[in-house]
Amino acid sequence: MKNRRIFERISLIAIVVLVASMPLYLFVNVLLRGDQSGPVEPQFVGRETCIECHLNEYNDWVGSDHDKAMDHANDSTVLGDFNNQSIEYNGMTHKMYKRDGRFYVLTDGESGSLEEFEIKYVFGYDPLQQYLIEFDKGRLQTLPITWDSEHNEWYHMAEAVYTDEIIDHGNWLHWTNQAQNWNSMCADCHSTNLVKGYDVETDSYHTTWSEIDVSCEACHGPASEHVDWAAKAEYARDTDTNYGLVVQTSNIDNKAYVDLCVRCHSRRSALEDFNHSGDIYNHSIPNLPTGESYHIDGQILDEDYVYGSFTQSKMYMRDVKCNDCHNVHSTKLLFDDNRLCTQCHRADDYDTYSHHFHKYEGEEGEAVVADDGVKFEVGEGTSCVNCHMPAQFYMSVDYRSDHSIRIPRPDLTKELGTPNACNQCHDEESVDWAIEHVNKWHGIGRPYQYGIAFKEALTGSDEGYDALVNIYRDNVYPEIIRAAALEYLGLYYPVRGKELLIEALGNANNHIRYQALHNLSITDERTLSVALNLLNDQTKAIRIESAILLSTLDQGQIPEKYKPAYNKAKAEHLSYLEYNSDFPTGKFNLANFYYNNNEINKAEEFFTRALEQDSLLHPVKVNLAMLYYTKKEYAKAEDLFRDYLNHYPEDGNTLFTYALFLSEQQRYDESLDYLVRAAEYSPNNARVMYNTAMMFDFKEDYSRAEGYLNRAIDISPMDSNYYMALLNLHVKYQQTKKAKDVAGTILDQFPDIQNKEQIEAIIQR
Repeated sequence: MKNRRIFERISLIAIVVLVASMPLYLFVNVLLRGDQSGPVEPQFVGRETCIECHLNEYNDWVGSDHDKAMDHANDSTVLGDFNNQSIEYNGMTHKMYKRDGRFYVLTDGESGSLEEFEIKYVFGYDPLQQYLIEFDKGRLQTLPITWDSEHNEWYHMAEAVYTDEIIDHGNWLHWTNQAQNWNSMCADCHSTNLVKGYDVETDSYHTTWSEIDVSCEACHGPASEHVDWAAKAEYARDTDTNYGLVVQTSNIDNKAYVDLCVRCHSRRSALEDFNHSGDIYNHSIPNLPTGESYHIDGQILDEDYVYGSFTQSKMYMRDVKCNDCHNVHSTKLLFDDNRLCTQCHRADDYDTYSHHFHKYEGEEGEAVVADDGVKFEVGEGTSCVNCHMPAQFYMSVDYRSDHSIRIPRPDLTKELGTPNACNQCHDEESVDWAIEHVNKWHGIGRPYQYGIAFKEALTGSDEGYDALVNIYRDNVYPEIIRAAALEYLGLYYPVRGKELLIEALGNANNHIRYQALHNLSITDERTLSVALNLLNDQTKAIRIESAILLSTLDQGQIPEKYKPAYNKAKAEHLSYLEYNSDFPTGKFNLANFYYNNNEINKAEEFFTRALEQDSLLHPVKVNLAMLYYTKKEYAKAEDLFRDYLNHYPEDGNTLFTYALFLSEQQRYDESLDYLVRAAEYSPNNARVMYNTAMMFDFKEDYSRAEGYLNRAIDISPMDSNYYMALLNLHVKYQQTKKAKDVAGTILDQFPDIQNKEQIEAIIQR
């Protein structure tokens, strides 16, 4: 009995000690929960909760780029000189000053006139700091008047970045418009637990965060369950729950580790507010290293935020992770010299003159000034990153390195027109000079580079097709590059590449799966079946893409058993479109969704709203013109067609669409003029050639009708319709010999064609 009392007393003391040491958050959380049944969603608890156990990591984080990603504007956070300073831009004097302890600017507002604005928040701090202004409907807008914290001076971002144009208040890029909107362009990567809170109906925001900067839970996820886990006695802790954390950051491979950073360190489209899903395609669709942000060989051209570059690299392919080079809590490099690389690469092989062939600091020589104006002193050529990770300026003063970590290739400069580190530094020397030195130092052999295949693919040649197939099938290439090969296949070889795209849908990598589906078209029962079966895919982006593909069909083509899954994926697609409809392009896509679902009035509303938000988004005009055509509002449709073609007079597809519109209006002479222009600018479109031929036939111009039909056959030699049209043309104009020749060709190439007896009769006639 006595022993039992002692045990109870000890137990009571243990409980008291446990409660006394329990963080206040957890104590309140336990009281509030009571004995609720069922799973409880993890909650954000704030960085202060982490300090007790993770002081070293917290101290690293304090003062980091993540810590200073955003803050309230006050004397301790504002770096810019607001002591009655001014700069000139667009014929205006823009002023920065303080009043009553607050920070203000005088600059051009939404009206184009000078207005006073109070600064509410600071954004970043090194190498530049930007400032945010509050507007109506919950908007925060980013000022172009920017503080260069490296040189301690003001500059105007629009003047520095858009050097070939003046950005006034009517331009979409003006700081008061959507392109510079914080809620949609910046917020989700500069604060923790960001909820954009966009309301599509009112075009307004109610954006919230749990912490204003990028704090612990931005990467580790909501930590309430982790706090619960940590508060338990060691023997009572679960060992298979990742310490109660939502996100696993240890004991993972480099792919999973790099994917932790993709949500912010990539160009991407967001499907929804970030949800700490292990599969990035459940919340984002990262851009491939193609298009306007990259050179054709994958080097950075515009800002890429690192992910699209690094995942191309050999380092990534050999299991290197972000934290192999960076302290992920302080965001600083582990080393500021070549030790960063000699962690893995032997210094006696690579950190030597016989590898880099550049002079060391203190040796005789002269500094070089690179093509971007950066001065490299003698000795800096020995730095690994200067040759293998050449940098360039973004936002005028932010000097960022290319993380694709490649060898300098002046030979590719000559073949592809892409930059190389040698000539970027030695701007005054020729490409041949650089090639000669690289060949002398390292021999003439060079590995094949995928940019060669991508450039060849632009021509549509057989060589380009074969090269793309080889890249996709070769596992030595990074998965993001193999996905890029599928994108080029879909763009330039849509028919020949179909089978490979279908095959790639079985790949385990979601870069590859998504691009295969994204570049596939439903052209037959097989591709229809593929899209239907992916409606229940575990990955959100795949389900949405399937719904997009199926939305182009008559809904009667979707079997009953698939309709529940289709309707669910369609709802996810709509939610995704609404989430992004704060952008004019988002409103455009939402309008197309409504148009495809025969909600014509909603489609018209959002086409119109897209143009109101960005009058330079000219493609909207074509779709809105088609909508007005379906409503038989022909005058409105024609105005929009003509407006668009004034801006894009060489768009063959729209020239063709407008020509058909004119033909419907029985304005045949005008239609013919636009058909001829469409054929000129769409030389590979067989349908354009066919319709042009039919119009010349209608005008009784046999010779030109024949010429355009022959062009259609050259473009699509396996389409029997064009041969039949040519046969009918010859028969109509009593060109007996030509008719017999074409009839013979049809029977040879299409032995199972319908009306075979009539074609044979033409030969025998």
